[in-house]
Amino acid sequence: MTPFGDAALLVEVDDVAAAHRLADGLEGERGGGPAALGESVVGFGNVVVLLEPGRERPEVVEGWLRDLARRIPDRSGDAAAGDQGRRVVIPAAFEGPDLGEVAAGLGTTPHAVVEALTGAALEVAFVGFSPGFPYLVGLPPTLASVPRRATPRPSVPAGSVAVGGGFASVYPQSTPGGWMLLGRTSLRLFDPHRPPYSLLRAGDAVRFTVEGRAPDGPTGTRRPPLVNRGDRFAEILRPGVLSLIQDRGRRSVAGQGVPRAGPADPEAMGLANRLAGNPDGAAAVEVTAAGPSLRFTGGAHVTVVGVGPEAVEVLVDGRPVGSGAVVPVVDGQVVSVGRVRDGLRAYLAVAGGFDTPLEVGSRASDLLCGLGPGPLRAGDRLGLGPPSRPLGLLSPPRVPFGSGRRPVLRVIPGPHLVPSDRWSRLLSRPWTVGAASNRVGLRLEADGDRSTAARGEPATDRGAAIPSTGMVTGAVQIPPDGNPIVLMPDHATVGGYPVACCVISADLPILGQLRPGDTVDFAPVDRREALDARDRWERSMAERVSGWFPTAVGT
Repeated sequence: MTPFGDAALLVEVDDVAAAHRLADGLEGERGGGPAALGESVVGFGNVVVLLEPGRERPEVVEGWLRDLARRIPDRSGDAAAGDQGRRVVIPAAFEGPDLGEVAAGLGTTPHAVVEALTGAALEVAFVGFSPGFPYLVGLPPTLASVPRRATPRPSVPAGSVAVGGGFASVYPQSTPGGWMLLGRTSLRLFDPHRPPYSLLRAGDAVRFTVEGRAPDGPTGTRRPPLVNRGDRFAEILRPGVLSLIQDRGRRSVAGQGVPRAGPADPEAMGLANRLAGNPDGAAAVEVTAAGPSLRFTGGAHVTVVGVGPEAVEVLVDGRPVGSGAVVPVVDGQVVSVGRVRDGLRAYLAVAGGFDTPLEVGSRASDLLCGLGPGPLRAGDRLGLGPPSRPLGLLSPPRVPFGSGRRPVLRVIPGPHLVPSDRWSRLLSRPWTVGAASNRVGLRLEADGDRSTAARGEPATDRGAAIPSTGMVTGAVQIPPDGNPIVLMPDHATVGGYPVACCVISADLPILGQLRPGDTVDFAPVDRREALDARDRWERSMAERVSGWFPTAVGT
């Protein structure tokens, strides 16, 4: 059992079947285990157990998990009593961009690669990475030897049939991905409107068949405007660069490959909500770079919070008002959130929260898999929840964001071992946030990069892959090209690149404020230091919002 940052544990077991038994045992004990116990994600011979920070020390959960593992019976020989699953056929057209490269690497033809895949009797080992993404085992040895790409693609088309690291799969949504693409299918593997959402589940038998042509690409159909469900709402007049509804995120569905999502900067959103009199996780608008203009129908109290007192421009009917303050608005007034001056993001909250439709149990927008409304658009009407009583005063942070220094991300080493030269390289230099960074992951680059990709050499470090493992926000993955990827809230739930370290939970707000071109350093700490930092962060959050907003003159 290995710490995975300060908010998760990695439990390695004998095989996939043992991982499922442990995950089933955890689910069966839900409500009777430690208060800090969260959901679990099954990997290939491992289980990642998420923790709820601040509830209990991880050591308590570790002891409880060891006791649970001893109590779970080993039914590995009880195959006759198990659920043999369903049989699912996936038709696909095999014209993928990596088909020729895979064939050449195996010393065979594209036709032979397709025959090997369609002739294989595959089985779903587990579902993860993205919603409905199946990890299929049973490939012939030749295809099982195909490695993941040295540098993952920023975007893989939905429906792509792929192999990598010993598995086959289908990408249900357009997501980043590091597997080799052989073809595409039109079969829908995940439907967020029809429980149990995922077409495939562990134990299902799967075969690929050949169909004539690849499915058409995305049609570009726009979603219909959001419609309010009451008399009080805010209409989007101008959407801004990237404005998203976020709440505390999705819970209890990571095992189906559904990311948690939620705010990129949980501190700023929590403070905006506390100032508005809401719970930290009430639905708010996450503003990126420059924000929206909203016209209010019905009165409301509005707050906008960034990383400091003057971090973002806020106007009401064209007149500047302060950010980090409660602003009352009346029927017909327009609130405009302008440029984010410091950091990258700010959060707009209203007393009572925004009342938008739930999808898979949350209002959050997830850019990895397309859950939630996605970027707000002109004409959207955001319903307003029943008004809460806003608070009065937000104190500035003790140490302003940046403070003229390069940000430092404190990390807990592990859970995977990486070569000593890569670990030294990670800690010994500043890293620049790349242009391809987003809410899925920050892609870091180094000046004077000496990675294999920078030297133009082929990446042959097969040891850089790990058994597919559940992932957490803040995990620092090291792909074969050596350039770190720091996972953000919309990250894949399972990954196959080693995690050298994990950003501590107290520093996750820093991740949400890093712009492309910013530079950061990594500094290792132990778990005790990380938990102490979390305690200090929670005390600071409690101290920064105080008082009550006056409801009448002189009160």
